[in-house]
Amino acid sequence: MALAADDLSRLMFEAQPMEGGDGPNSYTKNSTVQKGVVDVAKELLEKAIAEKPDIDILSASTSFKIADLGCSVGPNTFFAVENIVEALELKYQRQGMNSQVPEFQVFFNDHTSNDFNMLFKSLPQNRRYYAAGVPGSFYGRVFPNASLHFVHSSYAIHWLSRVPKEVLNRNSPTWNKGHICYSNSADEVVKAYEAQYAEDMDCFLHARAQEVVYGGLMVLTFPGRPNGSPHSHSWINLSLQLLESCLMDLVRKGVVSEEKVDSFNMPLYSMSPQELEAAIKRNGCFSIDIMADLPRPMAQLLATHLRGSMEEDLKQQFGEEVLDELFNLFLKDVNSMPPADLIQRSQSNLWLCLDTRQIDLEMLLQCL
Repeated sequence: MALAADDLSRLMFEAQPMEGGDGPNSYTKNSTVQKGVVDVAKELLEKAIAEKPDIDILSASTSFKIADLGCSVGPNTFFAVENIVEALELKYQRQGMNSQVPEFQVFFNDHTSNDFNMLFKSLPQNRRYYAAGVPGSFYGRVFPNASLHFVHSSYAIHWLSRVPKEVLNRNSPTWNKGHICYSNSADEVVKAYEAQYAEDMDCFLHARAQEVVYGGLMVLTFPGRPNGSPHSHSWINLSLQLLESCLMDLVRKGVVSEEKVDSFNMPLYSMSPQELEAAIKRNGCFSIDIMADLPRPMAQLLATHLRGSMEEDLKQQFGEEVLDELFNLFLKDVNSMPPADLIQRSQSNLWLCLDTRQIDLEMLLQCL
């Protein structure tokens, strides 16, 4: 059942988890794009682990602790963790330290409302690590000081902690009436989203700087946009613009109220490498070891799997009964777009490896 528009500020203050369970529209059944990103990043991950973590530092503990932030409900988180564990085991073997391979402890983190039951029902039976769930927003502290050796997050940090407050205020010049994203909105709306992103990343990096051990690594994969390109050229924002158009079609049909569209915004932001570099520089506790642009997924494939990641937000605002019609319209619009336009608007998939080892230890202590 859809919520009243008056409930919006409570509903959309924070981002919602992915669609749980294992139904036809669940994230579990509709995350091929995210799985493809994990696969193409495997070689970079192996290279980073082979070259960067200092065995002497990391072997100081009898257990090696890994966190996957924004794990959702699987199975992609398990593929990513398996790649990390394999690369670490190989690193020890190549250095003739087979007998010193530590035990691995993996923490799966996501929103408190994430479907952790589904996640743990799907845990691989032959896993070579101990597993635990850690609920809570990764924009704040979720682990003790200096407790993690390796942090991984894939296709998660483009979700903001919340929709900027001012775009929900009807009395504000920043009110985003008639739009569900920022890319085709007034400059004030774009600036509000940019400011929210900057605030969120400052919080994210500050928390991780306290949680990651000296010499630890953090690997981030996220959909973004090339430096200097307009916000409207990222695939995420193009998708939201198409979805917005479909919602307005339903408004004209009397299926959805215009007020609900006016009061709905997605907490998504397509960052550029320059923006992330600036956030890392402000934080001062990490250095960038590797930054790479991964192959881009097919635009039609992205559209097909959009529902699994956004259904929960849309369901709570507009009601489950409109979703089939909405996404049928959406896919029709995507399939009617010229291929050249789809290629031009395809997003950049960025892969980033951050290291604490190259930061001055005194500076690192200031981060704690």
